Amino acid sequence: MQPADSDIPMIERLVVVTLFDGVDLLDVTGPAEVFALLARELDGPTGYEVVLAAETTDPVTTSAGVRVLPDATFDDLAGRRVDTLVVPGAVRVDAERHVRAVVDPALVPRVQALADGARRVASVCVGAHVLAEAGLLEGRRVTTHWSTARQLAAEHPGVRVDADPIFVRDGDVWTGAGLTACLDLTLALVAADHGQELALRVARQLVMFLKRPGGQSQFSVATDPRATTRRVDDLRHHVLRNVAAPLTVAELAERAHVSARQLTRLFKTELGTTPAAYVESVRVEAARQRLETSDDTLERVATACGFGTTDTLTRAFRRRLDTTPAQHRARFRLAG
Repeated sequence: MQPADSDIPMIERLVVVTLFDGVDLLDVTGPAEVFALLARELDGPTGYEVVLAAETTDPVTTSAGVRVLPDATFDDLAGRRVDTLVVPGAVRVDAERHVRAVVDPALVPRVQALADGARRVASVCVGAHVLAEAGLLEGRRVTTHWSTARQLAAEHPGVRVDADPIFVRDGDVWTGAGLTACLDLTLALVAADHGQELALRVARQLVMFLKRPGGQSQFSVATDPRATTRRVDDLRHHVLRNVAAPLTVAELAERAHVSARQLTRLFKTELGTTPAAYVESVRVEAARQRLETSDDTLERVATACGFGTTDTLTRAFRRRLDTTPAQHRARFRLAG
């Protein structure tokens, strides 16, 4: 990729969004909509030319079943300078509801070729897996949708995966989290080119924050089923059923008939975390649901979810969700 060039003529800002069968629809339309709203705010040309590119100009069927017509083929772009390459992603959900990112092998060399001459490259949602396969993320800090972050880290150990941010910029590579985060990412691209004030005006058109408080951990569920041994699985269900109980490491170890040290090793191996951290994650999830669906006071939520005090509850929310219980309720409280 070529270094940023502040003197690039506005007409040369070619934005290429890659298309392929099964691509997530919002990953494609979200960035395009941000650039379209930018034109409304400027009341004239934006300096961007957004092109949807695919292997052929035949309609592409997205994950939503909506068909999208490419503007050009990858071969049509040969010789044109790409300013910003946007790479969406796709997932497959198996019979057990496990989500995995899928990468079309034919797309990888196309992305490599387009990225080679681009000023910057951005992935949307699980599009980070495509960039990783293309060798563009090695040694970089990146993010992706929380549901496939472990997969990305396991398949590409040279990539530093951070599952919490809405988007991450590492040099001339930008990576975004899941689905609607494509809007946050594209707004950040606009802000980098045109400044925060104009990006904020576009964000207002979208009725959204220019920079969301908190991270995508607010939307992930720490209690999702995982493949574990019977011993750890029994402990997980015990924690889920007894969030208000003390749930100390010693008590959990005794229930599993192992030492506290052995229990810590089991949790690290099978869940990638410590017993104490897992208990806290379950309690935060329980508190999150109560805050969204009940009128319980913060004191009652803290007690019912095993935190004891509102101070402990607040510290856990700040640590895990980068927000407070009151702020989370204000944003996500379900009506009625």
